[in-house]
Amino acid sequence: MKDSPRLANFPVSFFSVVMGICGLAIATQKIEEFLNIGDVVSTVLLAIALLVFFVLTVTYALKLLRYRAQCAIEFNDPVGLSFFPTFSISLLLISVTFLPLSSRTSLVFWIVGAALHLVLTLIVLSRWVQHEGFDISHMSPAWFIPVVGNILVPIAGVVHAPHEISWFFFSVGIVFWIVLQTLFFYRIFFHSPLPEMLLPTFFILLAPPSVGFIAYVKLSGVLDNFAKILYYFALFVFLFLLVQLRALARTRFFLSWWAYSFPVAALTIASVLMYHETELLFFKVLSYFFFAVLVVIVCLLSVLTIRHVARRQIPAEK
Repeated sequence: MKDSPRLANFPVSFFSVVMGICGLAIATQKIEEFLNIGDVVSTVLLAIALLVFFVLTVTYALKLLRYRAQCAIEFNDPVGLSFFPTFSISLLLISVTFLPLSSRTSLVFWIVGAALHLVLTLIVLSRWVQHEGFDISHMSPAWFIPVVGNILVPIAGVVHAPHEISWFFFSVGIVFWIVLQTLFFYRIFFHSPLPEMLLPTFFILLAPPSVGFIAYVKLSGVLDNFAKILYYFALFVFLFLLVQLRALARTRFFLSWWAYSFPVAALTIASVLMYHETELLFFKVLSYFFFAVLVVIVCLLSVLTIRHVARRQIPAEK
């Protein structure tokens, strides 16, 4: 890469693009099942996600080799630190996307992703505990990514490993979701608002109850009252976010805009699962609605990201 400053400033949060594309691919698989059509579109999306993941991995590896000081600064930043596990979450989502296509390939991605995410969870949590210089104003929904992200592991884990392993990851994620959500609302209610560049991370609030619902139903095998609480709370969060759209629409484009994509994908997939469990038409209609919203979001974000990269304006989260 000839333009060294671009490489030095390449943000690890770019892996959130892979999360968004994988989310769309998984949601597309579910809609293809609804319509009883082939899996061509979802397979193409998976191929795109793999290509983007490979390019981003090679690029960040080059940054790590050539600009270790910049990587260290990013890792020690209270905002940037939370985005490092987007790499392991990308591996987990690729694993989920591969499930209907190749169980063996899915297993490989799942093992690497789950192990790496556990390590990153422990590292990030240790940094939070041992920090010097973090304060409540640094807190944002992006902090959910490292520890709450563990609830993603059971989605493919129920196929690849004993259920007790998946319950372990689910327990970590669901408990820390309650803790961090409490801290976040305290921060928002009684301290300064989120800075403009982090406003889109509000949508991350949608992911834990949506993914938690999917993981819990897969682990327990039933749609019980706790599962319903998770799903209906996700619907409430979506309504809450709709009320915030006017403020969100005024923000300039940052890479953090990709926070809109995966949470909406998670709610789409959760709605599909809710339909399968209840067979109520309402949830099928919701599934199509959320999927349409997701397609628009990912297409818009892709165009904006490509445009900014072409102009040599890598839009980071800080």
